[in-house]
Amino acid sequence: MNHSVTPSSGTGRSPGPRDPVGQERPADAVEAAPPATPQAGEQVDAERLGRLLGDPGLAWLVERARQRMARAQQLVGPVTLSHPDESQRRAAERLLGRAPRSAGRSLTVRLDAVDAILRRSGVSPDGLPAAVVALTGPVTLHAEVRGREERAWEEAYAPLATLDADLADWTERIRKDGLVRRLARTPEAAGPLVDAAVRALRSLPVVPPTSRATFAARHLSGAHALDEGTPLATLVLSGLRALTGFPDGAGAEWRREAWASAGLLKDDVSSTVLLLNLRGTPFLDWMADAGEPAVLTLRCLTRHPLAPAVPTTGTVHVCENPAVLSAAADAFGPACPPMVCLQGQPSAAALTLLRGLSAQGVGLLYHGDFDWGGVRIATALRRSVPWRPWRYTAAHYRAAAAAATVAEAPDLTGPPAATPWDPDLAVALAERGVRVEEEAVLDDLLSDLETQVR
Repeated sequence: MNHSVTPSSGTGRSPGPRDPVGQERPADAVEAAPPATPQAGEQVDAERLGRLLGDPGLAWLVERARQRMARAQQLVGPVTLSHPDESQRRAAERLLGRAPRSAGRSLTVRLDAVDAILRRSGVSPDGLPAAVVALTGPVTLHAEVRGREERAWEEAYAPLATLDADLADWTERIRKDGLVRRLARTPEAAGPLVDAAVRALRSLPVVPPTSRATFAARHLSGAHALDEGTPLATLVLSGLRALTGFPDGAGAEWRREAWASAGLLKDDVSSTVLLLNLRGTPFLDWMADAGEPAVLTLRCLTRHPLAPAVPTTGTVHVCENPAVLSAAADAFGPACPPMVCLQGQPSAAALTLLRGLSAQGVGLLYHGDFDWGGVRIATALRRSVPWRPWRYTAAHYRAAAAAATVAEAPDLTGPPAATPWDPDLAVALAERGVRVEEEAVLDDLLSDLETQVR
């Protein structure tokens, strides 16, 4: 709703009163003049209003009145100016026809008194609201501005509704935490940002993995659209973490692994996977004959797709920590059952290899650290490939925690996490509250492998 008045250069009435020598009287004389009796809807006398209320020394007063009008408040009661200068005091005195009330160094004027002056003098028959509009232009209510802005934000968010249901919690969260508003600042900028992020997220995860630049050139505005530090990269990274379950963290290495969890790589040689005794190529056969761990890059896995020989047992053991795989190589050498090590969060190379094994019907047996970070890694892997627990259940945790000494079992840290393959494991972790790393149960893991030694 707008408060608007059409100003006029005159009202058809006689000019203001003049003194005996023909000079116009000051504002206090105007206030003291006989009250006019204007009719409702009469126009503002713009010339007299400019002299009466348009003084630069009264700009603060007009602005205060305008602010109240924008908030749909009545123009009554006092307004106070702290530390007024002499010109502002003189302007208020001319307007009121007397010295305004002062408290210390402040200056106070009652808006209803100014309204009465404007009405009685005939300068603004509709009072102070019409005078403010005539001096400064139409006033738009803050509520209307907020309403239009919220509608614009809703339009900017609209593309989020096209994302899959598994991102519903994320879309609700970024609406509430203001991530898009902080990145875009305005709904006009937010619309293209959200639309581009949705296009990217609808194409994730990428299988087989590819470079981030190639993906951006294919799906977005150009190869640099997802460069580090851009608002779009920040928003897409937030969404893909919700998609893959990649845990919280910080730093360049963490961001690289987070992108890789959805198949977006900085390059195709940084991502690697550690393995032992997988066969099927001359290189793998040679390393397996030696019983030594091998490292494969993502470049090798994607440019020269491997078809490792299916183990005679039909299973591959997967661990989280390199110490486990190294100990197995030391203990059993070429006779050790095939193993893959994640080395923390599953890399793009590890996921590519494990997906290939799973597609061939190989069963994956997984073990990781018994802590909240460990179960998050297991959950992230489970979203990409199916696996069965390898001594990684509530019963195994309770036994390991009971056998550990206080020094060997530090307290759990970080927020709890679900364990969908065995819900009781999360309960047991919360109850015992101690961390058991893979190295602490190494003898048990090696004992399992020994039963399959050729």
